[in-house]
Amino acid sequence: MARTIVLGYDGSEGARAALDKAIEVAQLEQARIVIVFGYEIPAAHGGETGEYRRVVRAIAEKAAADAVERIRQSGVECETELIPKRPAEGLVSVAEQTGASMIVVGTHGEHPLAGLILGSVPHKLLHISPVPVLVVPHPS
Repeated sequence: MARTIVLGYDGSEGARAALDKAIEVAQLEQARIVIVFGYEIPAAHGGETGEYRRVVRAIAEKAAADAVERIRQSGVECETELIPKRPAEGLVSVAEQTGASMIVVGTHGEHPLAGLILGSVPHKLLHISPVPVLVVPHPS
C-alpha cells in the first residue's frame, strides 16, 4: 500500500502553497494524498443547520475539486474526505484512519500571537497530532 499524506485544504492562498508542497513530497515518497476539508456544524439554536451544511459542503466540494485536478495533473493519486469536525480534529482523525506519514497544512499569514489567541489549525495540530505536521508558510 502506498504511503499517505493528509492535506488540510480550504482553497485559501496558504492552502494552495501547502498543496504544492504536498505534491512535491508525495512525488518524492511515491505517496498518495488525502485532501481533508474539516468543518464544524454549529449547534442548532432553535434553527436548522441544514442550509449551513449545504453551503459548507458546496464550498468544500469546490475547493476539493480544484485540488484534485491539480494533484491528478501531477500524476499523484488522491482522494477527498469532507469531515464534519473541527479542522484540526478532522485532520488527525483522517491521518489515524489512513495511517498517514504526515499532515501538511498552510498558514493564513497571521501573526503568531494572533494564531495562539485565535487558535490556528497549524498551532492546534502541532499539539494534538500523533504524526509529523508540515506547516507551509503563507506565500509572501
